[in-house]
Amino acid sequence: MSHKRCNGGVVSEGAAERESRTPRAKGALRAIASGPDPDERLRRVLEQALVFAGASFTALYTPGENRELLCLAESVGVPRTLYGVRDSYPAAGGSPVADAHRGGRPVWLGPEEFAGSAESRRVPSSGFSLAAVPVRGNGGGCLLALTERPEGFDADDRACLQLIADAVTSPVPAAAGEGDALQPGAFTLAMDTGRVEIGDDILRLFGLAPGEFDGKVETLLGLTVPEDLPSLMSVTEADHMSIGDRELEFRVLQPTGPPKWLRLSGRLLPGGEGRPARLVGTVADASTLRPDVTDVARIQRLAAALATAGTVRDVSHAVVAALRKPLRADRIALAELENDRLVVTVLDPPEPESWPELWRLEWRTEWPDAPVRAMPTLAAALREGRARIWPAGTGGDLEPALADVGPGGLAVLPLPAGGRMAGACLIGWDTPHDFGPDERALLTASAGLAGQALMRAHAFDAEHELVGMLQRQLLPRRLPKLPGAVAVARYLPSTAGLELGGDWYDVIPLPDHHVALVIGDVQGHSAGAATLMGQMRTALRAYAVEGHPPDVVVSHANRLLMDMESDLFATCVYVDLDMEAGSAWCVRAGHPPPVLRHSDGTTEIAEVEGGPPLGVMTQADFPMSPLGLRPGTLIGLTTDGLVESHDADIDEGMHRFAHALAASDPAHLGLVADALLGNARRSDDVALLLVRYDGMALRPLRESWSVWRLPEAVRHARRFTRRTLRSWGVPDDDIDGVLLIVSELVTNALVHTDGKVRLDLTLISGRLRLAVADASPRTPAKPTSIGWEATGGRGILLVEAMSAAWGTLPVSGGKQVWSEVQVGG
Repeated sequence: MSHKRCNGGVVSEGAAERESRTPRAKGALRAIASGPDPDERLRRVLEQALVFAGASFTALYTPGENRELLCLAESVGVPRTLYGVRDSYPAAGGSPVADAHRGGRPVWLGPEEFAGSAESRRVPSSGFSLAAVPVRGNGGGCLLALTERPEGFDADDRACLQLIADAVTSPVPAAAGEGDALQPGAFTLAMDTGRVEIGDDILRLFGLAPGEFDGKVETLLGLTVPEDLPSLMSVTEADHMSIGDRELEFRVLQPTGPPKWLRLSGRLLPGGEGRPARLVGTVADASTLRPDVTDVARIQRLAAALATAGTVRDVSHAVVAALRKPLRADRIALAELENDRLVVTVLDPPEPESWPELWRLEWRTEWPDAPVRAMPTLAAALREGRARIWPAGTGGDLEPALADVGPGGLAVLPLPAGGRMAGACLIGWDTPHDFGPDERALLTASAGLAGQALMRAHAFDAEHELVGMLQRQLLPRRLPKLPGAVAVARYLPSTAGLELGGDWYDVIPLPDHHVALVIGDVQGHSAGAATLMGQMRTALRAYAVEGHPPDVVVSHANRLLMDMESDLFATCVYVDLDMEAGSAWCVRAGHPPPVLRHSDGTTEIAEVEGGPPLGVMTQADFPMSPLGLRPGTLIGLTTDGLVESHDADIDEGMHRFAHALAASDPAHLGLVADALLGNARRSDDVALLLVRYDGMALRPLRESWSVWRLPEAVRHARRFTRRTLRSWGVPDDDIDGVLLIVSELVTNALVHTDGKVRLDLTLISGRLRLAVADASPRTPAKPTSIGWEATGGRGILLVEAMSAAWGTLPVSGGKQVWSEVQVGG
């Protein structure tokens, strides 16, 4: 914000414009009233509270069907979860929303009144002001607005909010002399397309005639001074989660003479439900206010950077980038205050040797996690809540941990937010530094901006980490080691919200050196989507382990989801990889296909015939498609969050994904996965599964025998086993024990089951696997105790004693009882 001197004091230029805010709000609301879409009109009306009344969040509540509740109809601004705003309020309750609705009078709560209200208990931090303005007509209701500004809602803000409440149900009347064109000085920028709705007055500021403008924001950016482009583009190219106020000044090139200073004021409004994010606001001539660059411009650049900073680390980096170079500081540390400890989030420069020796000696591996009591001067500054500055030669009484940060000058900036200290910023110089009045003002203003941003980012980080933790609990803790292949997986939750996602992946070892690779995505972002994701992952794993072919596995999962009668659907890709044969079969259900990177570096998007998403059709076909593999082939599976965005369709994203795999080094799969996700736009969850097929260096020996149901069936099975093992070179000393296990397993199958019985022998790397399959799903039970007079029940105990491992597997309606024995060693 710019300022001007008046009678020895500082007067905000914003105050000079307040008297013109109400007619500008009227003009904007009148223009919106002629819009064709009622839902869009309502949202646009509410957005004017963010632009003209300084609100951070605005919502409309209307009576429900039974009129006992006031229900949320629409909201705009910062996500309401950060303010503890509810979806509904009892109409007879004591909330400000209900009070304004019943009494027909606005309710205004400043920070102190709001802190003492019941609503404040749901809010993660204090310092908010609240406005509840009744809505007249159409059954009534209430307009709710919140702001984080220390001064709350002033008289002009309240007048604008009253206009907006009236405009919810009735159009705003035209003021005398006002036209129907876009309000003077106002603009709207669609963040997805870069298209600008702009008035002729702003075009004149840029030196353009109305017929010369093509509607693209790039055209306007091309007319600005190059040095101002980074801060301006941080606003015009911000992603759709960067919600908040925008205010900065920039210069426009002129045909002759110095550049002209313009001031942009506005707010980035989130999209949703098919609507793009939009930047709305005004552009005014600031040439008379800004003859040259001063520290105020730096504050504006810092404000623009903090508005786009979503995490604590982003906030810290923005502060360092905005202050260190302009102040010519040698080091800056930014830290959060957590209880009685300072947790440093950024050190610049990051090398430990650039910081005091005491930091390295006393804090050892804990640094930069510092107790505040280790620096009493810093603790006092945090208690007082004001910046402290020590020029060169005045820090003799400072403790060494602080004095050595800035021997030529030290600034300690507490970072205030919502009535408490969010953290501290330390700025140090090695050579004597002169602190002028403008620089002191810069430091104080920067501390206030950083504190508020740090609190918002901390709340977002904490809730986002909780969401990510819950999501990861539903995914595999670790991937299995595969014979002849290496697999890595990554999952990143969306940064666009604080809800659970439905993306998942899985790697399922199957018998006979097969492995199932699964990746999928449940529609939506909610606890229901995450729960359904866990159910689908478990179901696919269970069907795969039962031994079904890929198409049957996916069909069973589809039928299960249909039977659950969920409103959600899911997409997935299922790949059955045969490690021995080097081949694979793929089934696709409404999901992006696999991408194959071959050993020569070429890539292809697999041509896999697809079926519909799971949970859409009861009778659906899921055809299998072959995938040809050679040693060195990399299989890439991902969800649409990595390959689709609001400005690029999925085909373009798949080609970009394939190109990135072609340029990667498959020898280091972890680095490949990290690089792919490093460029993710993350407006959606992202799951990624990469598998490099190397081929089995040693292939197993296999033989099978169909056991005849004859009186001497066990003797035939033993003879088959002995001949097979001798042909494989297994020593006779090991064969006798193996034959005893074969006798017990085959006998159990013949005595306790009906139908076919099959004996399978597999030998690889000195480990022999015996497997007897039958048609009964009943698992053999191991007896807990056997009396001396018992005539049976010892067979399973004998198998367990002689095996390195044993167990059962479901196989196509029956089971397989297996035993593994070490031989030849």
